[in-house]
Amino acid sequence: MNAFWRAKTVIVDPSAAWMRIAEEPADAAYLLTTYVAILALIPALASFIGGCLIGAVAPAAGVVRTPLFAGVLGAIFGYVATFAKVLLVAALIEALAPLFGAQRNFAGALKLAVYSFTPVWLAGIFLLLPGLRFLELAGLYGVYILAKGLRRLTKSPAQTSQPYAAIIVGFAAVLTVLTAVVQRRLFGLTAL
Repeated sequence: MNAFWRAKTVIVDPSAAWMRIAEEPADAAYLLTTYVAILALIPALASFIGGCLIGAVAPAAGVVRTPLFAGVLGAIFGYVATFAKVLLVAALIEALAPLFGAQRNFAGALKLAVYSFTPVWLAGIFLLLPGLRFLELAGLYGVYILAKGLRRLTKSPAQTSQPYAAIIVGFAAVLTVLTAVVQRRLFGLTAL
């Protein structure tokens, strides 16, 4: 699988992408190494370059840059945390499935979590320039992608899909913010 081709398909036509994804065999290791590992590099590298090499303008201090060592450690932390976030969101999707009349299926839950994070990783490119970081909000398109795939991959009834999606999105948002806060406190840079 070409990760960038799949990302384009997920972004441009989520409904068609979910139809194909639902039919594919699920191999967690393959999905994590061929898709997540590649796309998660975007925010990790962009935050490193933006924080350490380009820097941010501070009103009284001029251009402020994250120290190189802290930047490298922060990028590694953010990259590894991405895998943890995806796996935790997938575990939540699977665990909550019976409460919402959906099927428990970790493979489907993992696919749902992985591909729903696609816009977040792609929007990570905006971490390069401090003035463009607000454009990371484009990652919220992942909510729509999640909503489009939830019923197909979990077989949840229509009446429970919205609250199910809302809980998943809330959990993913809390994990993302928590990761960014920890990353900023430990290493001085952040990547949402």
